[in-house]
Amino acid sequence: MPRRPADITRPHYNVIFAVLLVGIAAYSVLQSLVAPVLSTLIVDLHTTQDTATWLMTAYLLAASVATPILGRIGDKVGKERMLVITLLALTVGSGVAAVSHSVGLMILARAIQGLGGGLLPLSFGIIRDEFPASKVNSAIGLGSATTAVGGGVGLLVAGPIVTHLDYHWLFWIPMVLTAIATVACWLWVPESPVRTPGRISWGAAGLLSAWLVMLLLGVSEGPTWGWGSTKVLALFAGAAICLPLWIWTELRSSQPLIDMRMMRMPAVWTTNLVALLFGVGMYAVMTFLPQLVQTSKSVAGYGLSASITQSGVYLLPMTVGMFLLGIAAAPLARRIGLKAVLLLGCAVSVPGFVALALGHARGWEIYTASGLLGVGIGLAFASMSAIVVQSVPAAQVGVASGMNANIRTIGGAIGSSVAASVLASGISAANPIPKDSGYTHVFWMLAGASVFAALAALLIPTARRRAAPDVASAPAPLTGDQADEAPALT
Repeated sequence: MPRRPADITRPHYNVIFAVLLVGIAAYSVLQSLVAPVLSTLIVDLHTTQDTATWLMTAYLLAASVATPILGRIGDKVGKERMLVITLLALTVGSGVAAVSHSVGLMILARAIQGLGGGLLPLSFGIIRDEFPASKVNSAIGLGSATTAVGGGVGLLVAGPIVTHLDYHWLFWIPMVLTAIATVACWLWVPESPVRTPGRISWGAAGLLSAWLVMLLLGVSEGPTWGWGSTKVLALFAGAAICLPLWIWTELRSSQPLIDMRMMRMPAVWTTNLVALLFGVGMYAVMTFLPQLVQTSKSVAGYGLSASITQSGVYLLPMTVGMFLLGIAAAPLARRIGLKAVLLLGCAVSVPGFVALALGHARGWEIYTASGLLGVGIGLAFASMSAIVVQSVPAAQVGVASGMNANIRTIGGAIGSSVAASVLASGISAANPIPKDSGYTHVFWMLAGASVFAALAALLIPTARRRAAPDVASAPAPLTGDQADEAPALT
């Protein structure tokens, strides 16, 4: 693929950032567009509930593999080059989904879209490479906020799109955005100035993919197949074998795919632990809160009888909160530190889940809890990403960000699957609708996960505040102990 001459003036970092935000927005919207209209897709694609769930599972599995691997490849061959390929995959996947009339082709399209998971670590790596040091945290905060908000926007617009157009437009619209971002990236995002020498360890990539797929597939299908079923147990056993083999392979490699020394850095492993626990609540609430408010009160005795569109409106305070607090995270971190912002985000999420557990029968209760969760998610999302990016060498930003996003996804898959099992325990042939008490138990569980996330955030190393680096210089990698007090940016 021809590129602009290397000696041409590099575009202003704000131009680069605008390109990245378009791609991030399109990818994050695609993450949540399908879930609220799954019942509609079952009818339009002439399929069953079990088969339709693969529209979510295929996307999850592909993203789990692509996110760390594409991030690492980008560190080696060029982040902007891999970003173009990732955006192109999103465009192709969205186009295939838009013309799909069968569930099989739609599942394939969703798997292709899942390759877009590499977009986040690649984008954060480009921000680290291209931005002045005094702007890195604020850019990452806004990028993270866009990721979180995109999920909320997907829930909000899915209903109107399906109601006034049809399901094909769920994918035509993101396809246009990703196509624009692909061309813009090719034209205006410059070659990566920081790269990791050496070759890709494909054996390690295979083992990483194997344990991720087996773990997430077992977790995702556990509620359907049965947690004690042979298939689920076999998947968990395979993951338990491949995970230590992968770690052993990486430790022995002179050019590891994922540097275990980097993963052991105090600021990295503690932030990843927070990501795992925080992901439990974040993804589960985006899945089950719309389901709760859509439940017909006349049939189940609870719920708000909301339409798909109305259920998105109930989550609007969450969407707005995630965006505003994601932007505010960087200036707040300048005052109190990134660790404190992350701890605050986890802590604010707790009363949001508690409020839902104590009462979810009235609209104002949903709005209040949704707003609290938006504040918590916005702060935590932005600060988690910033801590990881500031804690690792520039040449490892892509893979480190990718693993953090992946661990958050694993937490989300675990939380959603356990929540689904809790709700399913109250379902019977005579009463196929989950009990209201099941939702109460789920929200208490998510509140507990947020409490543990806050406790894990306390483990992140704290260091003395340091002077801000020269903004004209490339940002220097920080040690794990320095990550918390890395200069927050206005």
